Amino acid sequence: MNLYQAPLRDMRFVLHELLNVEQHYTSIPAFAEVNRELVDSILDVGARFAEQELSPLNRSGDEEGCHYHDGTVTTPKGFKEAYAQYLDLGLGSLSAPQAYGGQGLPPSLDIAVGEMNGTANWSWGMYPGLSRGAIETIKAHGTDAQKNTYLSKMTNGIWTGTMCLTESHAGSDLGLIRTKAIEQDDGSYALHGTKVFISAGEHDMADNIVHIVLARLPDAPKGTKGISLFIVPKYLPDAGGEVGPRNGVHCGGIEHKMGIKASATCTINFDGATGFLIGEPNKGLQCMFTFMNAARVGTAVQGVCAAEGAFQGALRYAKDRVAMRSLNGPSHPELEADPIIVHPAVRTMLLTQKTFAEGGRALVYWLATQIDLAAHASTPEARQQADDLMSILTPIAKAFLTEMGSEAAKHGVQVYGGHGFIREWGMEQIVRDTRIACLYEGTTEIQALDLLGRKVLQTQGELLKKFTRIIHKFCEAHAAQAGMDEFVAPLQSLNKTWSDLTMDIGMKALMNRDEVGGSAVDYLYFSGYVTLAYIWAWMAETASRRLSENPEQADFYHAKVQTAQFYYRKLLPRAQAHLACIQGGLVVVQQMPVAAFAF
Repeated sequence: MNLYQAPLRDMRFVLHELLNVEQHYTSIPAFAEVNRELVDSILDVGARFAEQELSPLNRSGDEEGCHYHDGTVTTPKGFKEAYAQYLDLGLGSLSAPQAYGGQGLPPSLDIAVGEMNGTANWSWGMYPGLSRGAIETIKAHGTDAQKNTYLSKMTNGIWTGTMCLTESHAGSDLGLIRTKAIEQDDGSYALHGTKVFISAGEHDMADNIVHIVLARLPDAPKGTKGISLFIVPKYLPDAGGEVGPRNGVHCGGIEHKMGIKASATCTINFDGATGFLIGEPNKGLQCMFTFMNAARVGTAVQGVCAAEGAFQGALRYAKDRVAMRSLNGPSHPELEADPIIVHPAVRTMLLTQKTFAEGGRALVYWLATQIDLAAHASTPEARQQADDLMSILTPIAKAFLTEMGSEAAKHGVQVYGGHGFIREWGMEQIVRDTRIACLYEGTTEIQALDLLGRKVLQTQGELLKKFTRIIHKFCEAHAAQAGMDEFVAPLQSLNKTWSDLTMDIGMKALMNRDEVGGSAVDYLYFSGYVTLAYIWAWMAETASRRLSENPEQADFYHAKVQTAQFYYRKLLPRAQAHLACIQGGLVVVQQMPVAAFAF
């Protein structure tokens, strides 16, 4: 069984040496007292919990799965107890507002703790993870009465939250949803409909579950312009704010899934359930984006988790497993064969996993600092700048990192060979668990359309320019620095290509809008490889500088630079392949008549 070990050294490198989070927090009045000692103590507590409590439950939870009986869901053995300990440690309330019982710490610390939880046991991490988005939605759009009723209970974790978006006929096209909300005499609403794929929609870990539900008013316009948002608790709060009568919300069943089997994915029926409007009528989708953006960043973390978990298991195995001899002769003549880590093919897979795990971690943590700024920076300009950067980076991080995490998981199975296909080693579970990350919160293809269509072309490239300027300034600042040319030169070239490519697609789209759909996925991959190239150049520069300041940690810093070199020479060339695919044109995609798609 593959047991997790938190990569604290690399996490601290990213937080303290790359991002300098102590200075970052000092610049934000709300977090001015958050220092390195506090950050490290939270990482230590989170690491012990993930390693000692969650990791041992990962395989057993997968084997047992959730149990459904007559509308009730029971989580696997040990899950409920681990959740209680999680709350006792205060890990669930780190970034929640102090006014509602939270600790008021930066959201970026939640991301770091969430990564450890997710790598140790992604299924378990789904339960508290969904609550954060529900809390943020109510905090941002709820009335004072709604905040007072729900936020304290959800902050301390005795009530959890979900988001109920899709329906069986609608999928990601939320404009097709049919769930109805009919206003009642007391100002509440009666909801009728069914939602599917609701993560943590029913379970035994909390006293109440607060559903955030998209539904239509009777006179609502068609499409996405006619969607409203509602709070629909499993149990209605009584006059004192405690659990009251059962609401008309029932779990109709749980899905039998490829992976994350210990996470209850539910069908939820609303049979005249009492709900309470959040925000303005027919503005629900705008409110829900508070939830969805947080969820998409959380999903990007899953890509990092898959890469990290697969890398840890594969690395241990590659050091121990012996097979064949090095082509240059025995590297361990005392053994009957050499450890497979000496073979270039195995090293390539391990380095690919390492590159996506560490590069993805840095990208997500950087994005998390922008969440801090977007919510709490002292000036409107700083908040807007961070929000703009998040807008362009979120679809890249969500889609690219989950796809790369899925690739890294596949390499984990491959390093183990036949043993990787066997359940007891844990590699095939990572493949199964992480595959959903490429689908939920918007598939890779939908994220690609969001990136190219909404975030880039609809803003006339302004959001993209804000990021490419950051890359350009980095290249200018380090062009003459010793040892950096191997990173700066290709990054500078690709950064220019990114702008030229965007303009070319935009011009073609003026004549045929399908050019956007035909280019979007390859454009997203291209963007992902360039974004990660910037991250790895940044880390290489930081590691080189820190090497002279901390020679006693030379091995760590040398490895960081060498991993950056691997990325640039072995993985970044993939960007050119995606560029060539875009240049291959739309006609080969559209020329075949639908009738010719036959079997």
